[in-house]
Amino acid sequence: MAPHPLLGIDELTALEPYLGQVGELFAAFRDQDSGCVSYGVQLAGGERWFVKEALTDAARQSLERGWAFHQAVKHPVIVPQVHRMLVGDRWAVVMPWKDGEVLYHSTVHGPKDRTSPDSAMARFRALPVSQVTSAFAQVLSAHLAVEAAGHVAVDFYDGALLYNFAMGTVHLIDLDEYRRGPFTVETERLPGSRRFMAPEEFERGAAIDTRTTVFTLGRAARLLLDAGDAEQAWRGTPAQLAVVTRATQPNPERRFESVHEFASEWRTAGQH
Repeated sequence: MAPHPLLGIDELTALEPYLGQVGELFAAFRDQDSGCVSYGVQLAGGERWFVKEALTDAARQSLERGWAFHQAVKHPVIVPQVHRMLVGDRWAVVMPWKDGEVLYHSTVHGPKDRTSPDSAMARFRALPVSQVTSAFAQVLSAHLAVEAAGHVAVDFYDGALLYNFAMGTVHLIDLDEYRRGPFTVETERLPGSRRFMAPEEFERGAAIDTRTTVFTLGRAARLLLDAGDAEQAWRGTPAQLAVVTRATQPNPERRFESVHEFASEWRTAGQH
């Protein structure tokens, strides 16, 4: 029996030509600031896969970290890395293709848009509050699994949210910077979007633990449940906003101690 054209291959000299030989390249994402290039490929039998290749040394390290994370953390909302292969001296990873729209595109030269009416984020924010809170509940559920596996969120932002508007479902992608925690910041700052990052992520020598993940999730709730981008049109309940306020305290000691505690308080607040 012939090996699977993607899952049965461990090493290639060049990725894109090979993908074109074994299937149809129906999507390519080249203009990324991650140092990776990604492809959507449909195989002859109709299977659709997402393949991401590291083009730089930094991207290779990120994919190595991501591979370790995906071996440790499994959840239906988190799109898994199911196979990896060497392409030259760098990695490529294979994931199942999921239909949906990324809520925010972070590209090198392209538009970075959250506010125009036809942008994915603006259309998401225009959904009924119940649908937005349902999507956030799925994000919370995934991060309970992250916490249970002893990992913490790094570089989570709205660009990691893949939302299927037809089905009302969300998946998490590009979690390659997530890692086992707690750990200490060894550089001037961690990678990520300032809109979602906790103060300690900008401090060399600071401890990063599950309370940092709480801050990030609090910021996600604040931004997803706002009608606009200026954080002046909160659509949730006052009780939910109080939970967000505590979760995003600058001092980690004043936040919820765990994602589990945050999630419990968030659910209670939603019932008020």
